[in-house]
Amino acid sequence: MTAFLRHGCRGWTVFAFLLLALSPAHSQSIDLLIKGGHVIDPKNQIDGVRDVAVISGKIAQVAADIPAANAKKVVDAKGLYVAPGFIDMHAHVFNGTTPDAYIANGHTSVAPDGFTFRTGVTTVVDAGSSGWRNFKLFKAQTIDRAQTRVLAFLNIVGTGMASRYEEQDLTDMNPVMVANMIKRLYPNIIVGIKSAHFWGDYSQVQRAVEAGKLADVPVMVDFGEHRPPLSIEKLFKEYLRPGDIFTHTYAHGPNDRETVVDEQGKVKPFVLEIQKKGLVFDVGHGGGAFAWRQAIPSIRQGFLANVISTDLHTDSMNGGMKGLDNVISKFLNMGVPLPDAILRVTWNPAQVIKRPDLGSLTVGSEADITVFNVRKGDFGFIDARRLKLKGDKKLEAELTIRAGKVVWDLNGISVAGWESEMQAK
Repeated sequence: MTAFLRHGCRGWTVFAFLLLALSPAHSQSIDLLIKGGHVIDPKNQIDGVRDVAVISGKIAQVAADIPAANAKKVVDAKGLYVAPGFIDMHAHVFNGTTPDAYIANGHTSVAPDGFTFRTGVTTVVDAGSSGWRNFKLFKAQTIDRAQTRVLAFLNIVGTGMASRYEEQDLTDMNPVMVANMIKRLYPNIIVGIKSAHFWGDYSQVQRAVEAGKLADVPVMVDFGEHRPPLSIEKLFKEYLRPGDIFTHTYAHGPNDRETVVDEQGKVKPFVLEIQKKGLVFDVGHGGGAFAWRQAIPSIRQGFLANVISTDLHTDSMNGGMKGLDNVISKFLNMGVPLPDAILRVTWNPAQVIKRPDLGSLTVGSEADITVFNVRKGDFGFIDARRLKLKGDKKLEAELTIRAGKVVWDLNGISVAGWESEMQAK
């Protein structure tokens, strides 16, 4: 009964939508119909040719051979793949002009819409750019203005990633204020807490986890910049909880960050053990946090990160990372099957951030859709150490739909030819 009271209204809303969307009368007004694409929807265990119908910004139907006669717009997706809108769970989009700022309201962060849709991304999660002191500015300046859905991990440091200097201030790491901002003010936007760039011991992580417990959200930890490196086995077993996130999984900076693969190319046994117990591993490629010498042996030995993400910022997007489409392509060329890769940019991150309304093509959910191609050719992919892996597959976003609206169309597959304008006369 309690569960019904908590979710009943939403349940009835979805049920009413389903009745309306699937009724014969309502089938007369499909707003957008994507025909003949190969749908990969891991949550709903769909991996095959289907049509996808959108009505009023929502997924109305996913089925074979939906009649096109009554659709206002039809997109021919034959030969292409169709998936839920990609979720980039690690990005930095608190773009601003504060002098000498690093990522918080600084030039290193990017405005999301310019870098999301073109790579198939409809949702980004900012990874701790802001703290409780400047999150409201981030919300007003970026979140409220973006077409991209922007969610956030709140930094345990009050000023967020203003600079490495401010990030060392233990007196500005207030678990109560962080938890209050999440639970009392922005529970639908802030999905977790970030700990990063700390030069000391495990104290910053401890405060972040304390806030995570108070707010009932996961903690994402960037555990570099310790000289000598601190033990990640101790981090995993003594500080982090199932559902917490270890980012920059495949980084190789052994002078200040313990790696998951040892010098003999073997995945450390405790890494596999802790993943099985529920710790989440995030790629977080970034400008300096992805190395072939870590990723390739890991995948060959069965250790694959739970989430594929970019760590988007100005340095990474112009380096080896480029965009989420390029990062996914790297995994395809390391032998990861396409459905497994798509799982890691859709349903997996949605579950990690406790947003089950995202990351699928479930009927009644908001119509965030990515239509993409997997090109065959001769390609090269660069890691953060400026080393290349040759590959023959590259994922390319053809069409990105956010809340039922086309926001990226690489080759014009959603529009009529120019001749139609002349014929109309």
